[in-house]
Amino acid sequence: MAKTLNVFKKVNSLRERYYKSVTGKEALIKLIAETEVAEQVYNSNAIEDSTLSLEETEKILLQIDLDRFVGQREIFEAKNLARVVSYIDSKAKQQELTLEMILSLHKMLMSNIRDDIAGRFRIEKEYVRVANHIGSRPEEVIERLEKMLAGYNSASHENIIKRIARLHLTFEYIHPFGDGNGRIGRVINNYLLLREGFVPVNIKFIDRKMYYEAFKEFESKGTTAIMEEIVGKSLTNSYHKRLAYLEGAEIVTLAEYGKKHKLSHSNLINKANRQTVEAFLEKGIWKIGLRK
Repeated sequence: MAKTLNVFKKVNSLRERYYKSVTGKEALIKLIAETEVAEQVYNSNAIEDSTLSLEETEKILLQIDLDRFVGQREIFEAKNLARVVSYIDSKAKQQELTLEMILSLHKMLMSNIRDDIAGRFRIEKEYVRVANHIGSRPEEVIERLEKMLAGYNSASHENIIKRIARLHLTFEYIHPFGDGNGRIGRVINNYLLLREGFVPVNIKFIDRKMYYEAFKEFESKGTTAIMEEIVGKSLTNSYHKRLAYLEGAEIVTLAEYGKKHKLSHSNLINKANRQTVEAFLEKGIWKIGLRK
């Protein structure tokens, strides 16, 4: 709990700096969001075993031919998720998250992939398995989702990291759809963060092992500590990146930063992973802003 509260205090401090810096620079923030779409899509799809690289994902979104054959499903997974990510950037601020909105996002995501299940929850006899866990019974899905949203909204006094972690784990535990649950669950995280005035997070493919450990912890103990750590680090990472641009810092790789200041690169990477320095991952490379 103390660890989460410390991260939450740090996030609130970064958030305050962000709001002080963003005035008059809304166009820059929009540009950053647009350039992040491919990374969001790549990481979320990779967690679900997509074979696409970040470069291939970017090419698909830019309608550039790939150097190898890729099936139609993976192409639509990239295009559809990019559409959803872009859509929520503005929609989240306009409309509360409801079951109807979740269904709408799912329909957008699964169009031309699984039209038979796109935009609807699982129905009678439709069960899903995630590793060793079987999702909630179809007849319980709607009630459990309603309870999930009510619990999130009634806990507005709690810090956002804990609320998002609990909601995400609960959503994935229910697994309300026949397919696309992980992607929609991560989209919902950002829908709620944006709605509450925070920046979006990007749960990275490189953190997939830790991410799945969070689900094991939730299923076996009912606790959310690992997911809170993932959400907290993702939030600070996102703020560090935006503040580096907003505050006009010279953005360099962590390796360059280490050479300039005669610091151990491995030590800096360790600090970056713990988010104890204002470093951020951009296209798989650790970077940091040099302030004058």
